[in-house]
Amino acid sequence: MASRSLNKVLLIGNLTRDPELRYTPKGTAVCTFGLATNRQWTTEEGEKREDAEFHNIVCWTRLAEICAEYLKKGSQAYVEGRLSTREWEGQDGQKRRTTEIIAESVIFLSGGGIGSRVSRTEDIDLPADFGGAENQSRPKSKTETEKETKSSEPEGEDIPF
Repeated sequence: MASRSLNKVLLIGNLTRDPELRYTPKGTAVCTFGLATNRQWTTEEGEKREDAEFHNIVCWTRLAEICAEYLKKGSQAYVEGRLSTREWEGQDGQKRRTTEIIAESVIFLSGGGIGSRVSRTEDIDLPADFGGAENQSRPKSKTETEKETKSSEPEGEDIPF
């Protein structure tokens, strides 16, 4: 009988570097960035201590494009996802291994690159199973989507998304 299990990660932290957006050979968007989380505690001697953890975050499809567009180094973000460990062989022949968080939802907490034009956060939920994501066609960019919807928008409206 199969037992139940859970692979869930919830983080709030600051980006340690600007997001990097790339596309797979099949056209699927993938964005990576670092996220730092901090914890503070007091020792038995009354000394205050602080420690930081650094996480590698991976976003796919439209979530990847949105994160690359609006987040920047220093932005605060909430990331919800799952742990994933992958292995590969380096150019030197050594086996390498890394553990990453595959983001399923990201909420922008500090506004990041959005600026004062938009005061709300952007919450994007993606399906937990990305098994078929490689076979999907490349999602439309923000510019492509704006061009398609421009004719239906009233003139003079400023719609940031």
